Amino acid sequence: MILKSIRLKNFRIHKNTELEFSENLNYIVGGNGEGKTSILESIYYLCTTRSFNTKVDSEVLRFDENEFEIDGMFTDLTKDRVKVFYNFSENKKNYFQNDKIVSRSADVIGRFPVVILTPADHSITQGSPSERRKFIDSVISQASETYLKILLDYNKTLRQRSSLLTRIKETRNPRLYEELDAWTEKLISSGSEIIRHRLYFIEEFNTYIRDSYKIIMGNDEVPGISYSFLENSDSGDIRERFSNILKEKRTEELRRATNLVGPHRDDYILEINGISLRTYGSQGQHKTYQVILRFAEFFYLKEVSGKTPLFLLDDVFGELDTNRSIKISEYLREVGQAFITLTDFSNLSFLNIGEKDRVFRIQNGTIYNA
Repeated sequence: MILKSIRLKNFRIHKNTELEFSENLNYIVGGNGEGKTSILESIYYLCTTRSFNTKVDSEVLRFDENEFEIDGMFTDLTKDRVKVFYNFSENKKNYFQNDKIVSRSADVIGRFPVVILTPADHSITQGSPSERRKFIDSVISQASETYLKILLDYNKTLRQRSSLLTRIKETRNPRLYEELDAWTEKLISSGSEIIRHRLYFIEEFNTYIRDSYKIIMGNDEVPGISYSFLENSDSGDIRERFSNILKEKRTEELRRATNLVGPHRDDYILEINGISLRTYGSQGQHKTYQVILRFAEFFYLKEVSGKTPLFLLDDVFGELDTNRSIKISEYLREVGQAFITLTDFSNLSFLNIGEKDRVFRIQNGTIYNA
């Protein structure tokens, strides 16, 4: 899959920007606040219907404007023109594919697979379990429409069950307990399926992590990732374990009026040589692991979906030492089309820009071809 071109209208600092991309590496070079990251953000919008920087669409609207538009052309076996249009007055966003409106975001996820690596990825290896769940869920959801539907259903069940627990705590109405049992059964059903999908994914994904890590770091370290679920209980099958722990926690859930058990509470343990990265990893190891996870995601999605994802890298090389940067830049040659933002080329001669690559210099939202 290739993104041939993009046009931005009133998107952040960009009033009217058009770019024709290389099918290989595309470097976007400029100072801070000049509009580099917003180009990657617009590409992410086309692939997912949303931003990776904010949950509020109005925040990406250019100052004093009422609407923004992103227009892109994808080529694969067929051509697809994709447009995102947002109107502030109506607070409404529309997503179009080939001039036909797509009403649900779930129908877009995975259609144009995308992988993005940003400095914010430190939260995956160093942050809370929710950040690791978010990462894993995003990868599986792009690869499996089934998983995405189950996950959306599970999250809906969580909200309904949480609301019911609150009502029970406030009213003590005994008739609500039968309704709680029904929602609990639904939670167990969809939650167990999520856990099974995650276990299968982790088994596969470990191979991609090890392969990518070996290319960049050699054989000195062996990475791994494991899934810690259902409080590590080991009695019975997944569904039985889920049910038993919920029974144990029932009184506490009623007292606290919150969902205490399920895949929304699970975690993933990242390791190097069998040692916890989060607890004992150096800053260099953390940064390397963050890069590795995204390369692993890329090659995993490419394999299972049959489509080559777009690879976005936002200001990554400035945080890495020269040796790691050289290895990563060489590895990018195996990716295909990638979009890389940089603040300066002066210390990045190792990037070895090819004849088919493109370099865009940007200043105050205006593009200059280098």
